[in-house]
Amino acid sequence: MSKTKVAIIGSGNIGTDLMIKILRTSDSLEMSIFVGIDPESDGLARAKRMGVKVTHKGIKELIEMPEWEDIKIVFDATSAKAHLYNWDFVKKYPDKMMIDLTPAAVGPYLVPPVNFDSNIDVKNVNMVTCGGQATIPIVAAVNQVAKVHYGEIVASIASKSAGPGTRANIDEFTETTASAIEKVGGAERGKAIIILNPAEPPMVMRDTVLTLSEQGDREAIRQSIHMMVAEVQKYVPGYDLHQEVQFEDISEENPVFIEGLGFRHGLKTMVLLKVLGAGHYLPEYAGNLDIMTSAALATGERLVRIN
Repeated sequence: MSKTKVAIIGSGNIGTDLMIKILRTSDSLEMSIFVGIDPESDGLARAKRMGVKVTHKGIKELIEMPEWEDIKIVFDATSAKAHLYNWDFVKKYPDKMMIDLTPAAVGPYLVPPVNFDSNIDVKNVNMVTCGGQATIPIVAAVNQVAKVHYGEIVASIASKSAGPGTRANIDEFTETTASAIEKVGGAERGKAIIILNPAEPPMVMRDTVLTLSEQGDREAIRQSIHMMVAEVQKYVPGYDLHQEVQFEDISEENPVFIEGLGFRHGLKTMVLLKVLGAGHYLPEYAGNLDIMTSAALATGERLVRIN
């Protein structure tokens, strides 16, 4: 079977890790061009050593290269602002699709085990954020059993795993993740918090998911969560529950106040997750970056199989 040619824009940690994943693990995607703007970046140097053609002159140079004609998928691993610039060029080519790993959210949010099927014909899909990829499947799993009024996630990542791009996009991270908790996870209201933990040695990514839903069958919710974890593990083997699912009744006599919703009662569900990276390019503790590149790779490969 011939492979589909792809390009990656962004030669930082996320772009480089995605490139290595494609080279080492993909049986359907082929690296064509690796694009950056810093000729001295480690990512571009590594790509050259691995036999991948590169350019340090950005999107303008990419579309002028002869390989551009055969490229079908463009992964964008730059920044939210840069993605808007890149998309202005790529959208002019109807035969190409963009998978956006920034918080720009130009296209619809996509979390592979939750809403892939509803986005197969879209030309620009957004992979939300690392926190979103880790936690929205859990919110959706609860919502499949009992309507979720409120979903809150706290993503704790090692400070060392947050590069310049991540740090520059903190505001977009919280806004994009909160929006996707609602639009993809199904919550009426979403909130997202990110914590950069400076602990040494660096900590593995940890995520806390809290939902307030209608009352529902607790065992059914637990099973739904475990089934969703198994789905994510198909492309992120290091994704797992840190503790068993916990429940708490919020009685009608003692409701909680949720901004934008007012007082609500129901079933509180708490899920604690950990994400260990595959260690392809980044340290294993950088599960926050690994889950983004793994989700993007899984999306690209599924699109190829369908089309």
